[in-house]
Amino acid sequence: MPRRDANALFVVRKPPKRLPFDFVLEELAVLDPWTRPMFGCHAVYVEDKIVFVLRDKGGPKCDDGVWIATTVEHHETLRAEMPTMRSISVLAGGGVTGWQVLPADAEDFEGVSATEDGLAGTLVRRRRRILAPGESCGATAPGPTGSSSTVIGERPRKAATAIAMGA
Repeated sequence: MPRRDANALFVVRKPPKRLPFDFVLEELAVLDPWTRPMFGCHAVYVEDKIVFVLRDKGGPKCDDGVWIATTVEHHETLRAEMPTMRSISVLAGGGVTGWQVLPADAEDFEGVSATEDGLAGTLVRRRRRILAPGESCGATAPGPTGSSSTVIGERPRKAATAIAMGA
């Protein structure tokens, strides 16, 4: 068996990837969001539910932006508020899925993504059209543990989160 290189323990690791579109997290601060790397993107969780994916990696570039965990039944009403929202081309061969994207290359991307009336505001107000704690898109996570998660602020107890969300 070959010997391990003792100097390999001290190799400098690359710095973690910058979170794209971090303004979305700033708008969600009241909900205590946290992130976890997922397939070259960053999944955004509130409690143990995935609510968004922040994607800025190209290939195809048209799918970079904020991916929204929602259901097909809510697409029309969400699109009325966020007209640039559309289906994600890399999912289901470009067909319609529950997941939608606010494309980063849209002229009003940051305004729609982070305003009180946009994506972040919609989740903060806990409208049922975007998944929030207690709802399901089939994706959950055990919590922000380990070095691969980024915690935004300190996680409150579940009761405190329910109060903050108006439950």
